[in-house]
Amino acid sequence: GVPQVVTPACIDMCNFWAPETIPAHYKDRLFYRWNPNVTLMRTDIAENARMGQIFAEKLNAARGPVTILIPMGGFSEVDFPGQPFWWPEANQAFVDSLKMHLRPDIPVEISELDVNHPDFSGRVAAKLLEFLKELQRS
Repeated sequence: GVPQVVTPACIDMCNFWAPETIPAHYKDRLFYRWNPNVTLMRTDIAENARMGQIFAEKLNAARGPVTILIPMGGFSEVDFPGQPFWWPEANQAFVDSLKMHLRPDIPVEISELDVNHPDFSGRVAAKLLEFLKELQRS
């Protein structure tokens, strides 16, 4: 029964250590070297669709209030217009799959902001406070 406010932050990437640690079967993927010890790989359309299904399966088991807030302006610091991981179609694959597999009573709010925008994080915090106030009243 724990309230949940969920957002797909940073699902646009997989983390690896240094580039030489990346498995060979990923060699043709898009990478971004975050620092000497972190190399990020952009998730693709199929992976994001699978994550949408996984999110839905887990959230469908929730017994408390749930809201999903989706920042279509970008899921991470490197996933918004002008950044290397900006791929709206891959992000949309997550959203489409999530909605297809999600219980109909779980609301999904779409925002055009990116995950790091103060107005987006403000909405996430406001929704959580709303849930907590409801919980306190009951």
